[in-house]
Amino acid sequence: MTQTLSKKLTFEEFVKWKPEDKHYELHNGVIVEVAQPIGKHENVFAFLSRKINVELDRLDLPYIIPSKVLVKPEGKHSAYCPDLLVIDKRNLKNEPLYENESTVSQSESIPLVVEIVSTNWGDDYAVKFEEYENIGIPEYLIIDYLGLGGKRFIGSPKRPTITVCQLEDGEYKSILYRGDEVVQLKSFPELKLTAKQIFQSAEVDY
Repeated sequence: MTQTLSKKLTFEEFVKWKPEDKHYELHNGVIVEVAQPIGKHENVFAFLSRKINVELDRLDLPYIIPSKVLVKPEGKHSAYCPDLLVIDKRNLKNEPLYENESTVSQSESIPLVVEIVSTNWGDDYAVKFEEYENIGIPEYLIIDYLGLGGKRFIGSPKRPTITVCQLEDGEYKSILYRGDEVVQLKSFPELKLTAKQIFQSAEVDY
């Protein structure tokens, strides 16, 4: 869920203004308050981050999953706070905004970005799809465990769907997963989770 605030800011003004106790994004100069993830949304995040962290340890990869790092499209007054962001520490020395603003903007820093769909599904399927594609992020995972997305994105009838967007020749190619289909991630090819497992992680008991 998002709540748009009135004042437009540059990115520099935004990072100076942004308070620490709430999550905000900047969409073309417009400040957007992002509701704190609760309940099922938080369960999905916890499940997926735990599974990915196991892979990071097992493979001894130089990746981290930070809590509040922003993703900024270059040349725009925009900044996004993904639900789950995997960062390659090896490229952080090349990120001029990381040390002081906790912000990354280069595709080499971001092997995987994840958005868990809530009521602002249009941002995930359209706005962020385009922005992450333009940045050149190799892989973008959209987890729509409630089947909220528009029919042109998840089909009809609408049902829980995971969309894996993988960069090919500068454009995202989308693959949809449902039910017992194993979600194939290039960033973690040995992470064999079905769409159903991820959807079931949203429940209190599963």
